[in-house]
Amino acid sequence: MNFYFCNTIICFTFVSRYNQSDFIMNTKYVFVSGGVSSSLGKGIISASLAKLLQARGLRVTIQKFDPYINIDPGTLNPYEHGECYVTEDGAETDLDLGHYERFLGVYTSKANNVTTGKIYRTVIDKEREGAYLGKTVQIIPHITDEIKRRMLLLGKTGRYDVVITELGGTVGDIESLPFIEAVRQLQWELPEEDCITVHLTLVPYLSAAKELKTKPTQHSVRMLQQYGVQPDIIVCRTEHPINLDIKRKVALFCNVRPEAVIESMDASSIYEVPINMHKERLDEIVLRKFNIKNDVEPNLVTWKDFLVKLKNPKHEVDIALVGKYVELQDAYKSILESFIHAGAANECKVYVHSIQSENITDDNVTDYLKNMDGILVAPGFGERGLEGKIKAIHYAREHNVPFFGICLGMQMAVIEFARNVLGMKDAMSTEVLPNTKTPIIDLMEDQKALTVKGGTMRLGAYSCRIAEGTLAYKIYGTTDIMERHRHRYEFNNKYLGVVTDAGMVASGKNPESGLVEIMELPSHPFFIGVQFHPEYKSTVEKPQPIFVAFVKAASIYKDAKKK
Repeated sequence: MNFYFCNTIICFTFVSRYNQSDFIMNTKYVFVSGGVSSSLGKGIISASLAKLLQARGLRVTIQKFDPYINIDPGTLNPYEHGECYVTEDGAETDLDLGHYERFLGVYTSKANNVTTGKIYRTVIDKEREGAYLGKTVQIIPHITDEIKRRMLLLGKTGRYDVVITELGGTVGDIESLPFIEAVRQLQWELPEEDCITVHLTLVPYLSAAKELKTKPTQHSVRMLQQYGVQPDIIVCRTEHPINLDIKRKVALFCNVRPEAVIESMDASSIYEVPINMHKERLDEIVLRKFNIKNDVEPNLVTWKDFLVKLKNPKHEVDIALVGKYVELQDAYKSILESFIHAGAANECKVYVHSIQSENITDDNVTDYLKNMDGILVAPGFGERGLEGKIKAIHYAREHNVPFFGICLGMQMAVIEFARNVLGMKDAMSTEVLPNTKTPIIDLMEDQKALTVKGGTMRLGAYSCRIAEGTLAYKIYGTTDIMERHRHRYEFNNKYLGVVTDAGMVASGKNPESGLVEIMELPSHPFFIGVQFHPEYKSTVEKPQPIFVAFVKAASIYKDAKKK
């Protein structure tokens, strides 16, 4: 089953068998769309509903349908689209899939993110193969049929009771029209009790008039109705409480029941939204519309414990996030969320200070970092800002500040060590200097013959064997782990002997290929770099171990400074 995410429409459908009272339930489908404005939080609403249904014992998954023609966001600039999230099976996907996994604690896959590009490529390939028997290939029915097939794909696996599909974009976007048309058709093709549409819209507050305005919501829903889709539930994003009169007004003009108008107030944390949606009885309304009898109160004990720790920290630390895309917060979304999870685990408030690596020089590096309790050097691609990252790592190493490098951050840590400890002043990555005489970081062998860039990196989960007695072993508590990757360049094992002889340890390697996965400095209180992306697997209920250890090390460092 696949999800289409629009800023204005939300449809939920249950896809698997749910044994509540010895009956078999069809998979249910929920479609979530949005209107009026982008960035209203369709992904968070979808994930919150999914969490509530999961907490009632249902098997739930979420999928997103993005209207752009790119096959996936893997080749998009982070400034253009934010973070590219990577799934366990190696799919480069929209960042909302990260929210899905963080809320549900369930892995997504390639099937959970569908773009217009994927839809059109499939249809065009079939046309080239002659699958349509000479018929004229059109948006309707061929494109919409492929959209519907993917929307129902996860539901047909039998693994899920409910499939929630988020439709990217907003109602009224030209590129979103085929998705909305597919939802319209499914509303008629599926049994009435198996399909729900949820529309997320904005109810703005005009300070001059001192009142909330429902007209944008009315127009958004009217446009949706003109396309043939009648929302079952309207979720109103607002900065101020929506009283009963306003709910009745929205219900009257948008043709829904007053109880199906849901208030979604701005929250101090996205992790409060499931609790707020439960108070608004969103999960109860969905179950009733699906004709599912479920009197089980959602089990949110662990979730609420997390919120208590999040809101009542006993300590606080300042972490420098040194990167090249810091102007856009979503570019490092998973890293920022991992700090929230790790902070709560340590009962510590983590203040993340984003620092543009391009601005760091020898003259100002101390000014940027002297008040930091930890330094994280973020992943990225290309030459811009690399020297600033190396200077930040040099500062962390020499001043014993807790350091954590991810992907490119680990690579720069090795280059810094080679330059300033081993005296290899021209040490560099061949990504930047293809003809460098000291290629500490080099293109992986299986990447050298590739010319197509999209979806061809080392992607997804790979195994890592950790050496006992190392910092990495202390963090993970085991010798064998699986972490997700997204890179083409890797530590050059030609230099492994000279680097380890100087004191830097390769504490984690891939057992099959021998590729270095983790580097650390035993002489340093906390200095670790990883080739993989641990932030992708951090969730509310299972915070990522390295982030937890890093925040703890930063807290210890801060206490030591005070003493």
